[in-house]
Amino acid sequence: MKKEHSEHRLLMSSVTEKKECSGKDKRHGGSSVTEKSPELAFQDAHTSSGEGMLSGTAEDIYDRTVTKLLEQEKKSVVKDSSEQVKSEERRLTKQMEGSKMETNHEICRNDLITFTASEQTCDLTAVNLSMNDSEVQKSRQWMSKEFLVEESGKSKCEVACFIKAPSTALENLKCKIVNDTSSLVVDDSEELVSNVISIECSDYEKTIPFPINIAIPFTSCFRGSYREIMVKLTDVNFQSHYLTPISLEGYQGKHKETFAEVKIYQLGVFSVLSCLKKETFTVPKVGLSQKLSMDCRISFCYHPETFSSPAPMQLKIQPVEPSLVSALKARYDMYHSVVSTSALVYVQHPSAQPFNRSVTITLPCPPNPEKKRQDETEHARAISATVKRDEKCLYFLQAVGASVRKNGENPSDTLKLLGHRNKEEGWKVFDDVIVQNARNGLVSFELNEHLESFVVIRLSLLLENTYLLLFAQALEKGLCSTMANVILYRKRENPYKIVVLLSASKELAGELQKLHEEGYFGPPEPTQQFPLREGEQVHFRFRGNIFASENGKDFGKVYRLIFHSQRKPRLELQIKEVDEFGNHSSPHYKGTAVFYKITREMITKKWEQPLLYGEYRHQSPLCKLALTLPKQEKLINRPRSTKRISSDSPEAIWDNLLYWLAEELAEDNTSLLALCLPVRRSVLQLVRLKCPDNLTHQIYELLCCWKKTLPRSADKQQLLSHYLRKSGRSDLSEELRFKWQNKVFT
Repeated sequence: MKKEHSEHRLLMSSVTEKKECSGKDKRHGGSSVTEKSPELAFQDAHTSSGEGMLSGTAEDIYDRTVTKLLEQEKKSVVKDSSEQVKSEERRLTKQMEGSKMETNHEICRNDLITFTASEQTCDLTAVNLSMNDSEVQKSRQWMSKEFLVEESGKSKCEVACFIKAPSTALENLKCKIVNDTSSLVVDDSEELVSNVISIECSDYEKTIPFPINIAIPFTSCFRGSYREIMVKLTDVNFQSHYLTPISLEGYQGKHKETFAEVKIYQLGVFSVLSCLKKETFTVPKVGLSQKLSMDCRISFCYHPETFSSPAPMQLKIQPVEPSLVSALKARYDMYHSVVSTSALVYVQHPSAQPFNRSVTITLPCPPNPEKKRQDETEHARAISATVKRDEKCLYFLQAVGASVRKNGENPSDTLKLLGHRNKEEGWKVFDDVIVQNARNGLVSFELNEHLESFVVIRLSLLLENTYLLLFAQALEKGLCSTMANVILYRKRENPYKIVVLLSASKELAGELQKLHEEGYFGPPEPTQQFPLREGEQVHFRFRGNIFASENGKDFGKVYRLIFHSQRKPRLELQIKEVDEFGNHSSPHYKGTAVFYKITREMITKKWEQPLLYGEYRHQSPLCKLALTLPKQEKLINRPRSTKRISSDSPEAIWDNLLYWLAEELAEDNTSLLALCLPVRRSVLQLVRLKCPDNLTHQIYELLCCWKKTLPRSADKQQLLSHYLRKSGRSDLSEELRFKWQNKVFT
């Protein structure tokens, strides 16, 4: 083989010498040699890579010349049909038979057989290469695919996401909604605003050509400039990465929603979150005065040479609602002197360089609103009292009053700075830092060390540091939690259908109104409010003579609601009685829904989240809701012609007779007074109260009360017939006598 390859290399020029002969072959064969494709050129180069030394025999020279001719013809045959290949073989065979070197006839035949097999192999290779070309071309075509997913427990499909990727990659991707794991993808100060979706590759042998784009629908209530939308990627090991959306378009295909589109480089679990906005800047050696874009009232002034080298900074601002401060003051009397607080500031200082000079920080801390109203009242009184004074004095008082109204601070108010250097160390009161009032409710102070977070508290009276630290802890905890209520309503038309949902307390009225519009009403009324953090769960089950099911089949399970402040966790259930003969002394079946709170710390980090009642049955319930279910009257349909001979006791027979008589009298709207029964008026009133809307039941109850007043020895049939005749119903009197004597009921 080495000898043949070496001869090929040195006789490349012989192909040129045979060009004229080759041209004649082309004309005879009716085919043309096309330009060599890159694939075939690559094969030729590969074939010639192992050539050795030259052999000098004329016979070998002829062999190599014929071989080269066959190779040129093979290149044209690759692109022709199989029939053309066979004709070319026959033509080349005849050409070799008529050549001058007849002594090499057998050698040429052997070479021809070899190259015939070579042509077939090359033909298959060309087909495979053409298939690879089509796959490559297909892989380069990007498409957008809509993934419709049916969430567990719901029969309706919804859009999980849109994925833009090569068409070959889309065929290998699968998507599903995994909202049961939403507790594992949120942290404090984050709010889930979308479904939690998992994107996987169905064929692990296939590789996804990253990056690809995904667009996830979400619904969010933007809360000012302090928050932004981010996409969170969580891998199988619960390592998280935050992705900034490249687009928040309202349209994807035919769907008009808000979508967060991101470019991803790996698969995993994705969720759209509302997070605190992060502002990043670098402090140079010459210093920097930085006003935050999210709130221009907050500024950081770094003097020159504060840091020895440029230092990056990352800040987040958590606003504090006045309602939260009011709630803490109402709950704990010791916080009564707290007037207001500034926003909670989070600072990350990655370089950890020490401060060479102090940093001036300015941020808003609202003044005492009561003091501000008092100053405005005093200002108005001062204006009215000086109307008759000198004009200059009037202008002076107006100016003084205006400045008081503008500032609104009480000089006796105390400002305290609280913060912590790291979470392990905890909160600390910095008494050595002097916080001063600036204009328009702003405060400023000098800080000469790095704090991970800090807040300024305005006090009307001095408060011990111990209580200040407790207040800071309660404030931080309150910022991460939301007051919520559990609602359990049932369908008015179908009391066996109920809805259970978690609602933020501030949105309770709106949620109840929506439920009323859907036909859901109480009782029971919503529970008392309780705090819940984002991602915490409420598990519940039913006790007593009532249990529930999601699908109408599996009853007696434990159910779960996961709280997210911007999503409304909701379950629609079917309830039924456990024992139809239970609660025999009540017109209703009775049960209780018992709710338990599951914190994020109690949730195991597993992607499969089973519901196990035994894990929390020993803890105290969060709340309970009593539930009733009306009993249904069982109707027994008998043919009217049936003659039934009762073997029941006389009391049971009389009950049947009295109910029959009540039905007959009710058909004629007979009043209770028209029966002429010797009963007290109070009995009539009691009967009307007991059965206000059913005349048959009223007459039956009245007859039963009358029967109870009779002695055992009294002839009830004869007495009742007498009162019926007295009431003008002789027909019923005779029919009653007949039924009693013959013991026949129709």
